[in-house]
Amino acid sequence: MDARNELSHLSGNGALPVPCVERAVVAIAAPGQGPGHWAGAPSVVFCDGVFHLAYRLRHPVGEGRGYAVVIARSEDGLTFHPVAVLEREQFACESLERPALVRIDDGAWRLYVSCATPGTLHWQIEALDAEDPGAFDTAQRRVVLPGDARTAVKDPVVVHESGRWHLWASCHDLSEPGHADRMVTGYATSNDGLDWTWGPTALEGRPGTWDERGVRVTTVLSVDDRSLAYYDGRASAAENSEERTGLAVRNGSGTFKAVADAPLAVSPHGSGSLRYVSMANLGNGTSRLFYEATDPNGAHSLYTELVGYTELVGSTK
Repeated sequence: MDARNELSHLSGNGALPVPCVERAVVAIAAPGQGPGHWAGAPSVVFCDGVFHLAYRLRHPVGEGRGYAVVIARSEDGLTFHPVAVLEREQFACESLERPALVRIDDGAWRLYVSCATPGTLHWQIEALDAEDPGAFDTAQRRVVLPGDARTAVKDPVVVHESGRWHLWASCHDLSEPGHADRMVTGYATSNDGLDWTWGPTALEGRPGTWDERGVRVTTVLSVDDRSLAYYDGRASAAENSEERTGLAVRNGSGTFKAVADAPLAVSPHGSGSLRYVSMANLGNGTSRLFYEATDPNGAHSLYTELVGYTELVGSTK
């Protein structure tokens, strides 16, 4: 079934937004021209009329890789003003990837950061708490998902709902040399968002399809029986870092099943990469999407677009 038809079928009379670069605008431009220069991997929180956006900046391999995570704010979702820049040296890591920004019930904030262990293919996730999104102190960080010698863990999606924490993260098997790009999405739960218990594998690639080499959940809409997820997928190692967006539907406790035989959304430029979809539900029948997509010159910029959205499921907070 075509991805858009499947989307319509799953959402009943409502409409979940389909990302479209042609109608989007650049919120954060790539830090350079050409492949390997990326601004993106966004995580957005909309509260009290303000957009709070965490994203990663990257140069190509050999020129810095993921060198900073930026926290920025905006009142219109279009023009962002940085309030904090966290550099990879502050994490004593080789590269940074997707962060996850979360508002805690007491009004404080938490930032999860993906950190590459120097000289290895290993990744782990660290967490920082602050009273304000501009006040994160890397000296107070702690490792919350360390992975192990066989597993790299990164790119968290975190939902804090009804006193329970849910997390989806990309997990890479490091046991077979030359194949560390393969990924599945793991699912974990927690009482406090710091000490996590792994559950089942949430999503796996499908042999013979566009997502067989790897899948990464990027947004989970609610954690109830109507849950849907956007995810990134790739067919081969050659498409590593150039994933496209697909749709999955919940089929268990924290687990999802991919639907449709083609991507839901791609960029019209270059590799076609469109990934890391994050969504802010504005509560008035509209949402604002943020995602990373390929530019005409091969770089990746962070795009945003305002879309209609009938609220059949809740959005992450």
